[in-house]
Amino acid sequence: MNQFDVVVIGGGQSGLAVGYYLRRTNLSFLILDKEERPGGSWQHHWESLRLFSPAQWSSLPGIIMKGGADYYPTRNETIEYIEGYGQKYHLPVKRPIEVYHATREADGYSIETSDGAYHAKALVSATGSFNNPFIPEIPGRKDFRKVIIHSSQYLSSDQFRNMRVAIIGDGNSGAQILAEVSLVADTLWVTLKEPKFLPDNMDGRYLFDAASQIYEARLRGTSYQPPSLGDIVMVASVKEARHRGVLKSVPPFQKFSADDLVWADGHTEKVDAVIFCTGFKPSLKHLSSLNVVNKEGRVPTEETKAANISGLWLVGYGNWTGYASATLIGVGRSAKRTVDEIVNYLT
Repeated sequence: MNQFDVVVIGGGQSGLAVGYYLRRTNLSFLILDKEERPGGSWQHHWESLRLFSPAQWSSLPGIIMKGGADYYPTRNETIEYIEGYGQKYHLPVKRPIEVYHATREADGYSIETSDGAYHAKALVSATGSFNNPFIPEIPGRKDFRKVIIHSSQYLSSDQFRNMRVAIIGDGNSGAQILAEVSLVADTLWVTLKEPKFLPDNMDGRYLFDAASQIYEARLRGTSYQPPSLGDIVMVASVKEARHRGVLKSVPPFQKFSADDLVWADGHTEKVDAVIFCTGFKPSLKHLSSLNVVNKEGRVPTEETKAANISGLWLVGYGNWTGYASATLIGVGRSAKRTVDEIVNYLT
């Protein structure tokens, strides 16, 4: 009953994209998802989040998200889209199931879960990174008596009303959370480098096109370096924050004290809360028993195929598993290549 040609770990956008192509094969497969409901990690992002690519450029293979070329979907609309996607294609997702670890066997993999053991001839890891948030080690953090959270824990600005809040991070999440929190609180934006903003008329479409050009150049055996116009997409909330003059950052502080952030020159700032928008690392704890995860927390890959072990693929973790593979529109390309390789491997 629990033996399949392919088991996919993770039922978010990446796992579903792999399932879309697996359903076109004769292979038996199952998708294991730790979430109680469909929607992947999107259901845990902050409530006001909007995608920074229009709906037409934020779609998985087979179904275009509603909204067209100039509408930026909300978090809830994205969750609904992902839920409907799995239903339309009758993808075999089993949830909620926690995957503990995988073990290599002569004929494939044994996967130990909260629902017992599953066996697969080929294994796809598509767990993303949301469950492994990164907060840099800063001296004195344990002594800091005020609030510290990661962006993965942030839901809305309500809890920070009338407070002084430091937002740490120079990416899109830092800029968007700063824009929202600064409407109800006094904010301090701390960035490792000076933030760079894309021109107002450019969004996630440009970033995906740039990644595609790099990918196509690599296939041709040539190199391509797109012009760097910035990192932060000027969504409506960030444009509004610029109008209010709050998109000003300061360099990193050196340490925490009980109530303050302390800079190297002795300058201090009192804050009531700190929100780290410092990204994530791949969620690969379930693969640790295979001894394939390196010191950087990644599995060496050739595109999506694990380089040092047979029968394992990784989809959707970022450019190291396929250009733009952590995006809704980009993961389809990685998923198709993965399934093609699995078919060849098993036949």
